[in-house]
Amino acid sequence: MKALCWHGNTDVRIDNVPDPEILNPRDAILKVTATTICGSDLHLYDGFVPTMKPGDILGHEFMGEIVETGSEVKKLRKGDRVAVSSMIGCGQCFFCQRQNWSLCDNSNPNAWMQEKLFGFGTSGIFGYSHLFGGYAGGDAEYVRVPFADFGTVKLPADIPDEKLLPISDAFPTGYMGAELCNIQPGDTVAVWGCGPVGQFAIISAYMLGAERVIAIDRFPNRLQLAQEFAKAEIINYEEVDAGEALKEMTGGLGPDACIDAVGMEAHGLGVDAALDKVQQAVRLELDRAHVLRQMILACRKGGTLAVMGVYAGFIDKFPMGALMNKGLVMRAGQMHGQKYMPMLLERIQNGEVDPSRVFSHQLPLTEAPRGFEMFKNKTDNCTKVLLKP
Repeated sequence: MKALCWHGNTDVRIDNVPDPEILNPRDAILKVTATTICGSDLHLYDGFVPTMKPGDILGHEFMGEIVETGSEVKKLRKGDRVAVSSMIGCGQCFFCQRQNWSLCDNSNPNAWMQEKLFGFGTSGIFGYSHLFGGYAGGDAEYVRVPFADFGTVKLPADIPDEKLLPISDAFPTGYMGAELCNIQPGDTVAVWGCGPVGQFAIISAYMLGAERVIAIDRFPNRLQLAQEFAKAEIINYEEVDAGEALKEMTGGLGPDACIDAVGMEAHGLGVDAALDKVQQAVRLELDRAHVLRQMILACRKGGTLAVMGVYAGFIDKFPMGALMNKGLVMRAGQMHGQKYMPMLLERIQNGEVDPSRVFSHQLPLTEAPRGFEMFKNKTDNCTKVLLKP
């Protein structure tokens, strides 16, 4: 089969690789009908997530048709149309039983690698380095789905792929970010980053009762999407100071909650952002934390911070004094897809939201390397690329 494989920093290629096989009786084999490039894939593309190996198959946001099931798969049949959670959960451990799917104790065979970095291991993730299990991803014609009964959601036949694909990862990631904010009626929420996760975080904040959502970015097309699709007020941080603008827009109080939908490759205009880029380039720090710092300083006293952007390791110049003295709550995590996917599917079926609006481009899988270049460099007003194997 054909698959998109990582071969080094900014070097991804379409290779011919062996078809996946059932390795465990709880596995299923999926014929991929749609997949995509996620913002967190750019961290792999740029070489900032360790333990990638040449030939690793990328992709963690995908859907398709079941073509084979293992003997212990009970809920799926050949021909079922499903979306697959990017997070792999066993369904039976302490964490899965509590709907904390991305913290699964049994799905990551390389959890030992994480213990020195994180203290404990987390779940496996499709196509996201050997640190997260070394699983082949979904940017391919076929993919093996472990614990298939627990990682998939059956889909209706009458809704096109582009409306359903985001429930595999981007939509539940944005929703979880909003949920972590403990939004109260009348709250103002600020969202850093107007990529797909940021768009869904804005929409989800309104779903959960926010009165106002303010979106921060620097790309006019993404800010326009946030304004027209997600109904946010917008700030272009290249035109005004985001922190000062947020104070002015909230009567000097600051937002009640802030969501980081950017992560470890954050851009900014301050001295701290410039130092981050240098330190990250020479690997003196793993993550650029400009957005985190700005959120801590901008959030109102007693407010909440939700971190959904991916971070891999250690950060520098962290304003712990502001976090502590302002009485802020910080919550974070990889998304628990299995918890949110059925509910989000229902909202799509009810016509409450059309997730396909985040896709600016559709390409065949064979053109995925070009898609990565467009997505990374934001050329041709690229917001998200849908790939069709």
